[in-house]
Amino acid sequence: MNLIQIGKIVNTHGIKGEVRLLSNFAEKELIFKKGFSVYIGEEKQKEIIETYRHHKQFDMLTFKGISNINEVLKYKGKKIYINKEDLHLKENEYLLEDLIGMKIICNKEELGTVNDILETPAGKLLSITFAKNYYIPYNNVYIKQVDIKKKEIHGENIKDLIL
Repeated sequence: MNLIQIGKIVNTHGIKGEVRLLSNFAEKELIFKKGFSVYIGEEKQKEIIETYRHHKQFDMLTFKGISNINEVLKYKGKKIYINKEDLHLKENEYLLEDLIGMKIICNKEELGTVNDILETPAGKLLSITFAKNYYIPYNNVYIKQVDIKKKEIHGENIKDLIL
């Protein structure tokens, strides 16, 4: 299994076994659906999503066969994971999280490594570590090609963003 952390269960909600999850996982529509498997805590306890809804800043989940708060209390404070293979991504498809650790290349020159992805009201930003840290908007103006196999992101005009 290739597990990816997607968030943390911060609390329960109500008495029917619903949990509150804080997650900044970008592709929620791929995973938060009935029948999708998640793995919880250090022991990677497998649960199957029964229902999903968004409430305030939380993602709310219930699990198959669980209908009581007492059955989910053990998950409070635990990290939650998915198996990347369950996403059945095609050859050139990737998750935003896959970009972390990739090299940024512009005009055959290496300009650093992606160390984080930030969500802003204006869109996603790649945080780059180089001589100093800088950010690149994740859009097709600056990002021209992502090579998953070589772990490289090829871009244009990126040097204009380095102050």
